[in-house]
Amino acid sequence: MSNPFTAHPASVGETYIQHFAFALRFGLRMLLGGAAATVHAAFAFLCVTTASRINDELIAMRAASRGRTVRVVDIETMLPLDYHI
Repeated sequence: MSNPFTAHPASVGETYIQHFAFALRFGLRMLLGGAAATVHAAFAFLCVTTASRINDELIAMRAASRGRTVRVVDIETMLPLDYHI
């Protein structure tokens, strides 16, 4: 019988501790992005690009965890997105 604490981490090539650290960091960034989006919903002048920037960071983190790179671009201009807050 496989150990439920190590089966999934092993399936993605990580130890339990590596998976824990990545998932915790990823989850906290998700919470921060969600909070920024919620604040922005009520106060449109606050956190204007924060949630989008965090989402792009999460995409890059996920790609990097698989040994890939990702370049986030504006769909209309195909130019890299740079956020300035």
